[in-house]
Amino acid sequence: MEAGLGLRPVHLAAAAISASLATAAAISAWNTYSKRSRRRTLDEDVLRSLATSELSQDATSHSLSVPANCGKTSVYDEDLIREQLARNYAFFGPEGMEKVRCGSVVVVGCGGVGSWAAVMLARSGVSKIRLVDFDYVTLSSLNRHATAVLSDVGTPKVKCVARVLKDIARWVEVDARVDIWRKEEGGHHLEDVDWVVDAIDNIQTKVDLLKYCHDHDLKVFSSMGAGAKSDPSRIQIADISNTVYDPLARAVRRQLRLLGVSSGIPVVYSTEVPGDVKLLPLPEEEFQKGDVKELGVFDDFRVRILPVLGPLPGIFGLNIATYIVCELAGSPIANPLPIKGRKKLYERLLRDLLNRERKLTGQDLNRLPLDEDDVSFIFEDLHLGRSIIPPHEVPARPALVRWDASRPLSLENCVVMDHKEAEKHVQEGIEAHVPYVDEVEALVGASVTKLATGSQQSYRIAEEVPPREMKALFLHENVKGTS
Repeated sequence: MEAGLGLRPVHLAAAAISASLATAAAISAWNTYSKRSRRRTLDEDVLRSLATSELSQDATSHSLSVPANCGKTSVYDEDLIREQLARNYAFFGPEGMEKVRCGSVVVVGCGGVGSWAAVMLARSGVSKIRLVDFDYVTLSSLNRHATAVLSDVGTPKVKCVARVLKDIARWVEVDARVDIWRKEEGGHHLEDVDWVVDAIDNIQTKVDLLKYCHDHDLKVFSSMGAGAKSDPSRIQIADISNTVYDPLARAVRRQLRLLGVSSGIPVVYSTEVPGDVKLLPLPEEEFQKGDVKELGVFDDFRVRILPVLGPLPGIFGLNIATYIVCELAGSPIANPLPIKGRKKLYERLLRDLLNRERKLTGQDLNRLPLDEDDVSFIFEDLHLGRSIIPPHEVPARPALVRWDASRPLSLENCVVMDHKEAEKHVQEGIEAHVPYVDEVEALVGASVTKLATGSQQSYRIAEEVPPREMKALFLHENVKGTS
């Protein structure tokens, strides 16, 4: 009897443990079943939405899902769209994302720059994207194109971009047009859009498009030259009037000014001075066949190739997409501070240099043989923002000064110093730096060598050669850019 009573608590404890385990197992089984059930329901919703959308292979007819006040009826599950764009909604908020999703953008030029811009516009929620490009995918396109794969070689660029956009966001309406933009009949490509992306690699067509957009009050964002560049830290966004040291930007800016357009066009460009790179030559057998211009698709389009490092056009395109998405959302990007501050610095350096030249020459000079672009090149590229006087510190107040007073002021004979060093140099000349004269002379000679071997040559070509030859060298007629 006592033994039975002693075992009873043990039996009760065992029963309690068994009951707890059974309850836990039941709860776990129910949770697993519920998750699978919800997952199955979600999968069915996705399949139902896809079946309803039934996107055709023709990129010009797609179902569109946008907020109700955009005047379209959503056929794609709104919850799925919200989940896909959750990070964007968290960033811009519902009101901002409603504006983005109601936005429409046309991308003119779907090569290395335009394809990346289009992809990120779709990923960011823009619901109407029009693609315009006459060109076809080649093997050489694969080093920089956002969507092209080996099987796309020989097919229109707009088609392979449209296919990927549909895979990314089923609700996006993609209007793919295998066509070239011409000012005479290109207006219909720009109808009913909020923004135009200029990713054209031909100078004259680019200028025509920008002029057309300016005259018709169309918002346009333009890509400048990504070819022959390798430094992503030099990529900037600025108004075209504030571009510094980009040969393509300079050529476009000058032609636009002749047409009465001096500012108001945001661009992405690089302040990097092109190195000693040259156009890839055509095979000799092609020259033997006759006029090489016959190799081009059109008379005024390029047949030779400017070297392009694949990631750079992509970065240009991502800059474009970011700028436009922020504009559509009502959260525009302010003027980039580095450019804003640098321009004022260059203006001050040039102004102070003029005053020092007046002291050196004893003449009331009104202008110098150097401009702000030259100042930028001397300060940023030749001297890397450091004083030429050892130990080559970063000046608290930088200044430019003529190194050898016996020679004219020029790119080769202008150096960076601290303000106090420069004032002493004006008064005493080279003798003010006696312990370092040989070292400084060597550095000045190195700068001259750098100019002679190509870094500044690209810039001076755009500045000095006749317009016809300049166009041939920089992405016009016989030059291929980043498309």
